[in-house]
Amino acid sequence: MESTWNFNGKVALITGAASGMGLATAMAFAESGASVVMADVRLDLLNAEAEKLLAANHKVIAVQCDVSDDAQVEQMVERTVSEFGRLDAAFNNAGVMARIVPTADSTREEWERVIGINLRGVWSCMKYELRQMERQGSGAIVNNASVGALTGNPGIGSYIASKHGVIGLTRTAALEYIKQGIRVNAVNPGLIDTKVARDVVSGNEEAYADIAKSVPIGRAGRPEEIASAVLWLCSSGASYVVGQALTVDGGMTVV
Repeated sequence: MESTWNFNGKVALITGAASGMGLATAMAFAESGASVVMADVRLDLLNAEAEKLLAANHKVIAVQCDVSDDAQVEQMVERTVSEFGRLDAAFNNAGVMARIVPTADSTREEWERVIGINLRGVWSCMKYELRQMERQGSGAIVNNASVGALTGNPGIGSYIASKHGVIGLTRTAALEYIKQGIRVNAVNPGLIDTKVARDVVSGNEEAYADIAKSVPIGRAGRPEEIASAVLWLCSSGASYVVGQALTVDGGMTVV
């Protein structure tokens, strides 16, 4: 994507960076001049994508991290600072979709899996990112929520609950840390063309196409369109934006 923002001299950390919205955001930060830490649990895929950016002369490191493990998250942030000296922007993007099942038929194991990554993982990332940003007296964090944070959706209760939780956590941390020069916001992506979105319909291209056409804009969003929103929220252009959840959904939640 063509870069609009200048992040020269800045350091950005992106979780879930091996594919989809995370990868698009990592690429956008790199192309905007930032030093980038790409984190993901899928190390082989992560390394392959990081190598492409390194080959294009971008400043990038790849760090394997399971965001549901506090120790790994702490090490991820420590590695960021030891490598680049600071942390200016973070996109807490790593997440999973729930298996479709009514609430009464769901299992504790599934609940713990989804909440552990989507909500507790965001909390853990913020915990260690905020500590570093406090020491600097500046920083911007964007958490990846969902249009699912704005409504209910039958069959994926743990996912919906996790995303509602991300918004509440975002707003609370925003108020706690704004006086220390740290802005915390979120994005609510709608239908974005990623593997996760296609997996919901089990790879059924016809069903996916029908869903995409039902979006008021007439198509699914591109990961790069979420990346643009994240970079804006982390930029000086959004210096007065605090505790917001920016919905990027092609009009899905308007109707």
